[in-house]
Amino acid sequence: MKFVQRLTFGMCVFAIYALPLSQALAGNSEAANQQTRSFIQNTMREQRIPGLQIAVIRHQQVVLSENFGMANVENQIPVTSTTLFPINSATKALTGVAIMQLLASGQIDLHAPISRYLSDLPDAWQQIRVHQLLSHTSGLPDIVDDNGDLISKVSEAQAWEMVKKMPVRTKPGLQFAYNQTNYGLLARIIEKQSHLPYNEYVARHQLLPAKMALSTFGDSYDLIPNAATIYATSPRGSQAPNDKQRLSKWIYQISYSLWAGGGLQTNASELARWILALSNGQLISREHLQMMWTPGTLIDGNDGDWGSGWPVLQKAPHRLVAGIGGARAAFFIYPDDALAIIVLTNLAGANPQRFIPAIASFYLKPASETP
Repeated sequence: MKFVQRLTFGMCVFAIYALPLSQALAGNSEAANQQTRSFIQNTMREQRIPGLQIAVIRHQQVVLSENFGMANVENQIPVTSTTLFPINSATKALTGVAIMQLLASGQIDLHAPISRYLSDLPDAWQQIRVHQLLSHTSGLPDIVDDNGDLISKVSEAQAWEMVKKMPVRTKPGLQFAYNQTNYGLLARIIEKQSHLPYNEYVARHQLLPAKMALSTFGDSYDLIPNAATIYATSPRGSQAPNDKQRLSKWIYQISYSLWAGGGLQTNASELARWILALSNGQLISREHLQMMWTPGTLIDGNDGDWGSGWPVLQKAPHRLVAGIGGARAAFFIYPDDALAIIVLTNLAGANPQRFIPAIASFYLKPASETP
C-alpha cells in the first residue's frame, strides 16, 4: 500500500506557505487565468507531468476549470473533465466533514474517548479522544511502515491485530505525528454511529448533495471508468541506461479499512462543487466549518499542525487550509480571501502543494498591480 503523501507531509508541507498575501484581490480574473495557464504548461514541461486538472474558485464562482495533457500516455488518452484522479490523503478532509456532520446530529462527541464508540481496543488506546485522531495527536503506532506498506506486508486483518499489540508512541495530545491508524479508526467510528459503511456514508452525505456523480473509492487494482493512469519518474533501481529518466507506471494500493485516510478518486470539477457546497453551508454549518479548520491543541497549550482532517498551513494574517495527497494532488483554501485552488495530477512526485502558492499569487495581487 503506497502512501507517498506521508513523506510529502514530513518534508515540505509545513514550509510552503510563506507567501505574502495581499488583502486586495485582483479584479481581473481572466488576466490571472492566463498567467495560470502559462504557469501550468511550463510546470508540466519542467516536471514531466503527463496529465493535470485545475479548478480555481473566487468569490463562490468557478473562474477556471481546465484539463491538460494525457490521462494515459501509452494509449494517448487525453485528460478530460471526467477523468478521475486519486487524491489519496486529501480524502481525510472529507472524513473531517463526516465527523462534523455526526457531531452536529449529536452522534459523536469530539472530546469523548474513542472507547465510547469502539470495543476491542487495547487498554492503552481506551482514553484517546476523537479529536486527537482527527488532528494526528493520538500517539498511536502506525499501521503502515516507512515505505507506506501495511506493517509486515500481511493481510489487512492481520495488520490491525499487529498494530494493536504495538506500544503507543507518545501520550495522547503530546505531539503531532501523522499516521494512518487514526483515520482507520475514524472510519470505524463513522460506520458504528451512522450504521453505514464509510464510503456509503460519504456518498450519501457529501458526494450526492455536492453533485459528485463520478467520484468513487478505490485504487490501482480497481477497475474504475475514466481513471487516470498514475506515473512516476523516480528510478526503479534497474540497470537500464535510462533508469533515472524513464516514465513508469506507479501502482498504489489503499486497503479498504483505510479508505477514510486516502481512498477517494475524483476530478477537479467535482471537487470544486464540493468546496462550494462546504463553504455555503450545504454540508456543515459555518460554526462547524470554523471548528474543523482550527488546529488541535496540544497538552502544552500550543497548536498542532492539523485541524479536523485538514492541515492548517497558515493561521494569520490570512488563513490557509488544505487537502494534500499522494505527492500528486492538492487543494488549497484561503478562507479570508475567497479563493480556492485545486490541482490534480497523475505524476507521483509532482507535489502540486509546492507550486499552488505561485498560482494563488496571480489571484491575490494588490489592486494596484491589476492590469
